[in-house]
Amino acid sequence: MLDDLALFVSIVDHGSLQAAARHANLPPATLTRRLQKLETSLGCQLLLRSARSLKPTPEGQLYYEQCRPLLTALAQTTATLDDDLNQVKGTLRVLAPLNLSRGLLAPAYASFMAAWPEIRLELSLSNRNEDVWRHGADLAIRVGQQDDPKLRQRRLGVIGMVLVASPAYVAEHGAPTHPHELQAHRLLVSSPLSTWRFTSPDGEETIELQPHGRCDLNDIELGVTLAETGLGLLYCPRTLCHQALEAGRLVRLLPDWRTPQRPIYAVWPQQQLPRKVRTLLEYLAAFTAATPLLQADPPAGASGAA
Repeated sequence: MLDDLALFVSIVDHGSLQAAARHANLPPATLTRRLQKLETSLGCQLLLRSARSLKPTPEGQLYYEQCRPLLTALAQTTATLDDDLNQVKGTLRVLAPLNLSRGLLAPAYASFMAAWPEIRLELSLSNRNEDVWRHGADLAIRVGQQDDPKLRQRRLGVIGMVLVASPAYVAEHGAPTHPHELQAHRLLVSSPLSTWRFTSPDGEETIELQPHGRCDLNDIELGVTLAETGLGLLYCPRTLCHQALEAGRLVRLLPDWRTPQRPIYAVWPQQQLPRKVRTLLEYLAAFTAATPLLQADPPAGASGAA
């Protein structure tokens, strides 16, 4: 009915069916049929038509005066929405993990904002999976498998897990050669990673441990700091300890045993992504693809491994 109403307004604006038909690129007979359909649905005649003239009935004039401003406002709203959907500007609301965002992803956010100065980025950081709908977020970055069927997703990369300790700890207590030896060591256990999983080099043996630590904590970055001081062994994402490994403050243990690769996903609620959100998504995908630490675990002993 809205399309028929717009045609009625166009007929009055142009002063004839023929002119309105040319403007709409439709046959005059089609406009006549749709006008008659509109009049039937309203239960009144809207136009007085003769061979030489066309003018609204009193009811048609009233209907025209009330509907034309509404159609104009709708067109303006549609144009504004189209501009918002197709321009890389405005506010972008993103939920993201705290440690990953202020670590490896920080340069991605900084360079994205430099490349798109009309974007206002609202970053809400938490290591918990906050509700996308409740926060009105355009995009969320999450670690681990995503099973919410209401959210669309794209895999960005992976985070490898490693077992580490300081050289001083290894010098004093030795290095384990099998996961079963870990309970004889001092362990630092972070609550987000309370299960430690190892697969043998030949893939035939998988061991899962729920270790009791000398120190239990809910912040993995603090665990890295404590491990550097020699307090114990830590199982953690290599994204959080790679600098300490490269600097020699930590060493990787059980390097031949495979550890889980936790996937990183971008998830979003919209079926059709606005261009600004799609641009950020593609930007993050390109960034993570070019970041080795966010790809598959490098071979044991490779430079920068873990």
